[in-house]
Amino acid sequence: MDEGELRFGRFRFDPAQRRLSREGVPVRLGSRALAVLAVLVAARGEVVSKDDLMARVWPGQVVEENNLQVQVSTLRKALDDGAGGQSHLVTVPGRGYRLVGFVDAPAGDCERPSIAVLPFQNLSDDPAQEHFADGIVEDIITALGRLRWLMVIARKSSFAYKGRTVDVKQMGRELGVRYLLEGSVRWAGKRLRISAQLVDATTGGHHWAERYDLEVDDIFVAQDAITRSVAAAIEPHLLEAEGVRALAGSASDLGAWELVARAQAQFWRLTRSDHEAAVAVLKRAVDSYPDYAPARSLLGFCLVFAAHMGWSDRDQGLGAGHRHALRAVALDDRDPWAHIALGYWAMMERRTEESIAAFRGALHLNPNSAAGHCYLSHILAFAGRDREAIEHAETAIRLSPLDPEMALFLGPISVAHYVAGRYAEAVRYASDTLRLRPDFQGMQRLCCASLAQAGRIEEARTLLAGVRRQQPQLSIAWLRASVPYQTPQIMERFLDGMRKAGLDEASAGD
Repeated sequence: MDEGELRFGRFRFDPAQRRLSREGVPVRLGSRALAVLAVLVAARGEVVSKDDLMARVWPGQVVEENNLQVQVSTLRKALDDGAGGQSHLVTVPGRGYRLVGFVDAPAGDCERPSIAVLPFQNLSDDPAQEHFADGIVEDIITALGRLRWLMVIARKSSFAYKGRTVDVKQMGRELGVRYLLEGSVRWAGKRLRISAQLVDATTGGHHWAERYDLEVDDIFVAQDAITRSVAAAIEPHLLEAEGVRALAGSASDLGAWELVARAQAQFWRLTRSDHEAAVAVLKRAVDSYPDYAPARSLLGFCLVFAAHMGWSDRDQGLGAGHRHALRAVALDDRDPWAHIALGYWAMMERRTEESIAAFRGALHLNPNSAAGHCYLSHILAFAGRDREAIEHAETAIRLSPLDPEMALFLGPISVAHYVAGRYAEAVRYASDTLRLRPDFQGMQRLCCASLAQAGRIEEARTLLAGVRRQQPQLSIAWLRASVPYQTPQIMERFLDGMRKAGLDEASAGD
């Protein structure tokens, strides 16, 4: 982007040249419309009154307000970004006009998705409970602010709508956000009910809704519990919505964040083909935006995960994944995803304490991260710390009970039961995981071993035959090198189950 150019969405405006372009293609506008745009751009998202616009666009002239309305209408149509008919130029009733969607980063960066947390309605008879409702909103805004990929608007902006009933699309346009979180609070004695819902401000559709009922002894404990649950639950739903949005578009038109969101949606399916598609998208993101930390961290994680599944060469996957994860941390050491990628790499290299520290570091950055608890449970399970592993996996499930990554939440519970010798429980959780993601090869292998150790030999051998068709290189030697059980004793327990299921020491191709 040239010096002095400003970007909003897919548009760029050069104030010096009075030149507007969309994705490099010039947008034709008359001089008055460009003059209006120049004033709005200079305000950088602040509201500009009608009087101010008229004084600056028609200096020293007496003009009718209709002249301004004509130019604004022309400009609004020109600034339609294709998102459901939404324009970057919005009207703020009774105040004036503003531009939304500014991107402050250099050209290589992208516009993050944005959300406003609206004031929660106090449905109680006691007006004093208004302060509790406001406190919930403040804490949720703070918690969501830990998500590095999400832009959360300031409290003062969202609270301008306190007590107002406004169409969600209009509200989204006025606040310049893609999503709205709204809710209500109702007290009945010591009983508290909080309802919350996540709304798409461009379509009006609902992505998530939940109701929480609590018996309150300590108001601050209740407030913390609700905040944590809401913040953790809506993160995957936001990611899922962003993934659907990105998958609907052409890959050639996607920016850095959209490429990451698209890859995330593909990765969650846990199939080899979807994983390969996700990696291809992330490589494109890294090539085009080499300093974009979320693309680096997710690519690093995916490459390491592929090595674990047996979808790629172990050494190449771990080496490349490690480099991308390190670069992500260097670019943004407050990105939990980068620390999760490093933790997964350390787990695969059997650097147990290093892996645990990295996953705990991700949780320090975002204590409400269900994914953080999920992957910490993985390393604890592979290290034989079964009770801690189950505790963190159950925390992940409790925080995000409808998470698209649920198979990855259940997986370490199965591993934990296996390493503790509770084979029937290991079979149950492995089977539950595979019902969600039948092609999850890591869990297929564990299910084989669990069935065999539980005495269900024929079932284990039937399942293993199918696994070997998908992974011909599978052998005892491959498992010993590639599956991240952290001690020789735990590894031998796993290999014993695989031998009982009928796995050879070397693959057919060796």
